[in-house]
Amino acid sequence: MDSGYSAANRSQRPTSKDQSSSDARYYILAAALGIAAGWVDVKIGDLLFTALLVLAPSILLGALRPKRPWRWTLLIGVWVPIADLLAYLIMTQKPARSQIYESFLAFLPGLVGAYGGAFMRSVINNVLGNK
Repeated sequence: MDSGYSAANRSQRPTSKDQSSSDARYYILAAALGIAAGWVDVKIGDLLFTALLVLAPSILLGALRPKRPWRWTLLIGVWVPIADLLAYLIMTQKPARSQIYESFLAFLPGLVGAYGGAFMRSVINNVLGNK
């Protein structure tokens, strides 16, 4: 029962440890962009601009790492409600309570962007003949 992989191919395949260490920089990038989106949401208070700041990095990270695109939604979108909650608890200029509830809507464009980026990557791979 040969699975089609020779010993040389097995040594070239990335292990799960290699994959997780190579994804670490993408996780850090996603967290940094999510924190930036949360900060902009607190300072500017425009939900549509915040949605754009969640959508764009979600598309990018979904295209760069299309496996499990929901993780980019979580890593980017979770910082917007956290930033609003921290601003409500710490800052003297408090956002409205409705703005905190609205910040959870940032997950929607993040989800669409991450899955759209992953789909875009699969289309590009299909057109170029890559697998």
